Amino acid sequence: MKKIFFFLIIILSFYSSSADEGMWLPFLLEQTAIKDMQAAGCRMSAEDIYSVNHTSLKDGILLFNGGCTGEMISSEGLLLTNHHCGLGYVQEHSDINHDYVKNGFWAMNRKEEYPCSGLTVTFIVSMEDVTEQILNPIRNISDEKLKNKIIDSLSQMIINRSINGTKYSATIRPIYYGNQFILIVSQIFRDVRLVGAPPENIGNFGGDDENWMWPRHTGDFSLFRIYSDKNNEPAEYSEENIPYKPKFFFPISIKGINEGDFAMVYGFPGRTSEYISSYAVDFIQKVSDPDRVKIRTVKLNLWMEEMEQNDTVNIQYSAKYSGIANGWKKWQGEMLGLRLNNVAEMKRKKEDTILQFITSKIELAPYRDMLQNLKLAHDTLGELYFPADYYAEALNGSEIISFASHWLDLIDLSISLNPNENSFINKKKDLINEAENFYKNYNSTLDKKVTIALLKLFIQDVPSKYYPEILASDLVRCKNDIPSYVAFLFLKSLLTSKENALIELNKIVIGKKSKLINDPIVLLARNIRTHYQNDYVKSIARINNRIYLYNQKFMELQLLAFADKKKFYPDANSTLRVAYGNVKGYYPTDAIKYNWFTTVDGITQKNNPNSLLYAVPEKLISLIKQKNFGQYANASGNLNSCFITTCHTTGGNSGSPVIDADGNLIGTNFDRVWEGTMSDIYFNSNFCRNVSVDVRYTLFLIDKFAEAGYLLDEMKIIR
Repeated sequence: MKKIFFFLIIILSFYSSSADEGMWLPFLLEQTAIKDMQAAGCRMSAEDIYSVNHTSLKDGILLFNGGCTGEMISSEGLLLTNHHCGLGYVQEHSDINHDYVKNGFWAMNRKEEYPCSGLTVTFIVSMEDVTEQILNPIRNISDEKLKNKIIDSLSQMIINRSINGTKYSATIRPIYYGNQFILIVSQIFRDVRLVGAPPENIGNFGGDDENWMWPRHTGDFSLFRIYSDKNNEPAEYSEENIPYKPKFFFPISIKGINEGDFAMVYGFPGRTSEYISSYAVDFIQKVSDPDRVKIRTVKLNLWMEEMEQNDTVNIQYSAKYSGIANGWKKWQGEMLGLRLNNVAEMKRKKEDTILQFITSKIELAPYRDMLQNLKLAHDTLGELYFPADYYAEALNGSEIISFASHWLDLIDLSISLNPNENSFINKKKDLINEAENFYKNYNSTLDKKVTIALLKLFIQDVPSKYYPEILASDLVRCKNDIPSYVAFLFLKSLLTSKENALIELNKIVIGKKSKLINDPIVLLARNIRTHYQNDYVKSIARINNRIYLYNQKFMELQLLAFADKKKFYPDANSTLRVAYGNVKGYYPTDAIKYNWFTTVDGITQKNNPNSLLYAVPEKLISLIKQKNFGQYANASGNLNSCFITTCHTTGGNSGSPVIDADGNLIGTNFDRVWEGTMSDIYFNSNFCRNVSVDVRYTLFLIDKFAEAGYLLDEMKIIR
C-alpha cells in the first residue's frame, strides 16, 4: 500500500464531479470541478473564480467575524452578509429608546455608520498545497505524538516563511483527516462599521418557526462597511480611516433567474463529515443530537415566552436565541434526514465492501481491526457524551452559572503563590469588558426560571453518580426543592447583580482573598467545571483523537476501495470553498412539489400583527399592496423574495454570495431546507437545497422600504 505522503497524487486522480454535491477548493478547480461546472452552465474559467496573479471572484469574498461569509458589493468598502450574522452588532447599538433590532437601522450617510467593536473581516490572499513539505519528513515516524510535534513545527516554519516581510496572516489546515495540508494566507481588517439592517420582522421573518424550512420569505441581510488607512491597508478604528477599496466587488444582476439556471455559492462552509463511519452516524442520530435537542427545547421555550411579552428582553435575547436555536432545529432535521435516508445502513454496506477489500490484499492486514476499533471508540464516546451533554447544555445552560466559571481563573490568580502581574491585569481588564457586555443582555428573573427548569431536567434524566458534589449535597440539604435552592443561589450570589459584581470585580487584587471565593454560584460553577473538565472533556478529547487517527486510515481505505466510483471533495473546515448546482424546486413528500422561488405575496399571507415572528411592518404591507416594486419586479410584475438551488452548503455559508453563470450576484445564501439538513453527513440531490434571499428583494428593501437608495449609487447593477 502506498504511504500517506503519496496521497496527494492519489486524491487528485480520484477527483470527479457531478452537479450538486461537493465543496471544492477554489485553487484546485482546474484539476477538479471546472469542467463539470461548465457543463452545468457556468461561463467562467477557473482563473475567473480563483487567481493569485489576477483579480478574481475570490477577492470579493470575505470571512465575516470568523463564522459567516460576506461579499463586497461596491468600490467603497460596502459588504453584504446575513441579518443573523450581523444581528449581534445591531443589538450592540440598541437600547429601549433606540430599538434597532425591532425597528431596523439605516445610516443615511457615512457619519451615521456605527463602529463595531471586535468585528473583523478576512480576505484570502492565496491558498497553496504544502502536503509534501509536511508529510515527507514524517514518512517513517510511527510515534503519533512525535509526528504531531513535527507537523506543528514544520507548519509554523512554512507559515513564517510565507508571510515574512508582509502584514498578512497565515494558517495551515489539514484536510482528508490529515492526508493533505493547505497553506492559507489572509488579510484581516478590524475597522468595520454597521451601515444597515432591516427590522427583525423582515430580517428574521418567521423566526425559528421557519428556520431550516421552505418556503421562506425572509429578508435575511445586513450591510457593513470596511474602513482602511489612507494606504488602503488594515487599521484599527480611527475617524481618520477611509472606506476600503476592494480588489473586486460583485456586479449585482436584477435581470432575474429561471429554474435550471446555473448557480454557485462561494464562501466559508464550517464543518461537514461526509466520510464518517456508520458508528459515527449512529452516535449522532441516537446520542448527541437527541440529548441536545431535548435540553435546548426547555431553554428556548422559556426565552421565547418572555421575549414575546417584553421588548427589553427581546432586545437582550434575540441574538442569543437565534444562536442556540439554529443548532437545535438543525439537529432535529438531521436526525429525520439520516433516518429517512437510512444513512447508517448505507454506510454499513460500504464498510462491508471495505472489509472485503482489506481481506483481499495481504498488504492491508494491519487495517483489519480498524472498523472494530472505530466501533469500540464510538461506543465509549456515547457513554461519556450522555452526562457531558447534560453538564454543557443543562448545568452550564444557566447563564449565570456559565458566566461565573469565567471568573475562576482571575480569582485563582489573585491568591496564587507566584502570580504573574501582567497576566492578572490583562485577565481583569478582559473580565470587566466581558461583564459589561454580559449584564447588558442579561435578565436575572428569566435566567432564574431557566436555571430551575434545567436543574429539574438534569436531576430527572441524569443518575446521581454523575452529580457534582456540591450540587448533590445542596440537593440533600434543600430536600430536592429546586425552586427554593435556585432562589437561594440567586439571592446570596453577588453575581446576579451587575452593580455588586462589578464592585467585587474591582476589589479583586493580588494577594487578597475575594468574597467571591465563597459565593454560592461561584462554588457551584467551580465544582461543575472541575467535573466537566476532568471527567469528560479530557476523556472525550482522548477518544476523539483516537477516532481521528482511525478516520485517517479509514479515509485512505475509502480512497482506494472506491477509486472508480466515488468523488472525494474534502470535508468543510471553514476554508474557502466553491459549491455549484442549479436553480431547482423539489418534491419533499408524496404528491407535494415545492416551487423554486417565493414572492412577497407570501409575506402578506403570513402577516399576523399579534405575533413577534410574523408582524409585518405597515410600510412593507403598503408597498406590496401597491406593487411598488419598480425595477426589481419579475417578468410578471411581482417581486421574488427567496429562491432555492441544489448547491451544497452548511453552517459558515451564511451570507455567502449566490452567483450566476457570469459571476454576477443574484442572492445571499442563508439556510437549507428541512429535508436536507443531513447534508453535512449525506448529500441527496433530490432533497438537499440551499435557501437564498433574492438580491432584487434586498435592493427593493434598501431602496423602497428603507429609503436608503443612495447606497445603490455605489453598486454596479446589471439590468
